[in-house]
Amino acid sequence: MNQSSPGGAPTQRSLAEAGLHARVLDHLGTAICNGDVAAGSVLSIEDLVDRYQVSRSVIREVLRVLASMGLIETRRRVGIMIQAAGAWSVFDPQVIRWRLASGGRMAQMRSITELRTAIEPHAAWLAAERIGDDEASELVGLAAKMWAAGKAGDESRFLSLDIDFHRRVLAASGNEMFAKLQLIVAEVLAGRHHYHLMPHYPHEQALQLHIDVAQALQRRDGERARQAMVDIMEQGFAEMRSMWERTAEPGGV
Repeated sequence: MNQSSPGGAPTQRSLAEAGLHARVLDHLGTAICNGDVAAGSVLSIEDLVDRYQVSRSVIREVLRVLASMGLIETRRRVGIMIQAAGAWSVFDPQVIRWRLASGGRMAQMRSITELRTAIEPHAAWLAAERIGDDEASELVGLAAKMWAAGKAGDESRFLSLDIDFHRRVLAASGNEMFAKLQLIVAEVLAGRHHYHLMPHYPHEQALQLHIDVAQALQRRDGERARQAMVDIMEQGFAEMRSMWERTAEPGGV
């Protein structure tokens, strides 16, 4: 439980523990997702206290979070058992972030891109019927801003606009379950930028495809919006694969 001052504000101790909790959670979660701590391994609270030099309360809170994500299971008279990937909450944005930080980065990128290819084109198709006129106009304007940011090589602004573009299309589908995928899409787009799997200057075709989606939605052309979104997914993964292979070559950056 967090400790607070009489006025309700967090104390220095509670803030320090929150920082330790975040650090240990991130380190252990990444280690599990990277396979550094193998599935079937058994840990103990005492081992983790010694390893991270933190209190038992911090470790217990970390383990509670990891258990909620399916990464561990506490078994009586056995200990803390690391779970196989099949048990993980693979839609959890934090788990996705850890997997993107692991050696299995491209497998995670592929998995999410396949999910997006199944969902986002259909979301665009639905949005053609359900999007409001003002929303459609704003999306066209957003695609134009993406074009400008991409041409200028403004990576941080382009990332922000790209995330917003796909969030709006998912929301405009009118399907609340599709809309919830925006957190996953944000993680994978941010991961592409963070791990240099996105060209500094986006390809002109990719920029045009976003404009095509927006204009198709404005014209209520569901089939054109769907196909343009399929093309965005396919081109995006082709770019990632090409850049990954280049960096894996001797002398790659």
